[in-house]
Amino acid sequence: MKSGYTYIMTNKRHTVLYVGCTIDLAWRVAQHKSHFYKGSFTDRYNCEQCVYYESFPDYKSAIRRENQMKNMRRSEKIALIEAVNPEWKELV
Repeated sequence: MKSGYTYIMTNKRHTVLYVGCTIDLAWRVAQHKSHFYKGSFTDRYNCEQCVYYESFPDYKSAIRRENQMKNMRRSEKIALIEAVNPEWKELV
């Protein structure tokens, strides 16, 4: 079974947080940065910076974590980001 990643993207001002999951993090972040899917949430809100990610041994675990994170409050997501990336630097 393939490994997976759960990640958080944001815009330049950090006003929007997008949670997603993928099997190829670099490729997926490149899609967000290039606005590959026109009209998508990340395209509309210019979410081009990956500021947080977690890796998992299998994709199903990444999907479960994505669902958990989507149900978190914004403050909880910010706490996750700042625990590993306090300066909100681009990670991918």
